[in-house]
Amino acid sequence: MKLINKDVAIIVFSALIVGCSSSPEPGRGGIAEQYMAADFSPVMPDEPLGPEHGLRFDWKLTKLHLDALIQEGAKWCFPAAVVQALEKQNRIARELEGGLLLDAANDLVIQRKRLNELELQLDYVKSQTRCVPPRNQNDFNRQLAVIDELFNLLNVDNQFAFNSSEINPKYMGHLANAASILKEHSTLKLSVTGHADAVGGEAYNEKLAMDRAKQVKRYLTIFGLAPSRVTTQSLGSSLPLYEGDAPEVRLTNRRVSIEVISTQDHSQEADMGGLYDYQ
Repeated sequence: MKLINKDVAIIVFSALIVGCSSSPEPGRGGIAEQYMAADFSPVMPDEPLGPEHGLRFDWKLTKLHLDALIQEGAKWCFPAAVVQALEKQNRIARELEGGLLLDAANDLVIQRKRLNELELQLDYVKSQTRCVPPRNQNDFNRQLAVIDELFNLLNVDNQFAFNSSEINPKYMGHLANAASILKEHSTLKLSVTGHADAVGGEAYNEKLAMDRAKQVKRYLTIFGLAPSRVTTQSLGSSLPLYEGDAPEVRLTNRRVSIEVISTQDHSQEADMGGLYDYQ
């Protein structure tokens, strides 16, 4: 069996699930303990779903894709990515139930892309090694809880003012808290993608969005995080979180989306019963 030193598990996190994660009730654990059981589904037609059912049919196809990846081992090879994919799937279901069809359609496009990426990563890892359940499920759950906490800190609303890359003071506090957590968890990295609202030209928005991503990296490093643990990129105004021109929509679309990336050590010896991923 071939062994690889590092693989990268990407949490489908980008900041695409703003405001949908909530704290668990005391004693209930949270997503890190419940992620394999989470399954919020929109109400489906009584008859079998077909293309004529539009977004609900698309949601079902995406869910089947995610279920297949989980069955193939993604839950052990890339558990953090699976957690975030399940969160995204549940978010889309809630959007469908609430009649937010444009938001659901946008999130479905993003979800399909991320699942395709996860499938490619899974195929590669499985060609090199195998992933099995962790030896210590409690440690495993605690690590996932850290990742989920970082996601909720970094992907909040109201990050930037109009036409500005300056970070709002409240979000700066979130970055400071995240940097403190990340310094204690050296296997975690961040991928920061800048976004702009629809006002302005394409080239200008591309630069503004990149400036926002770089500003987030700058403050994370000021707060003590090594620059090598943060990558930046820009999507300009090409991938809004919400469609529309209302002021509150534009405010939400002025953002960075941040993915938490967990580097996985697959260097365990074969005689230990397989390779373990402690996200």
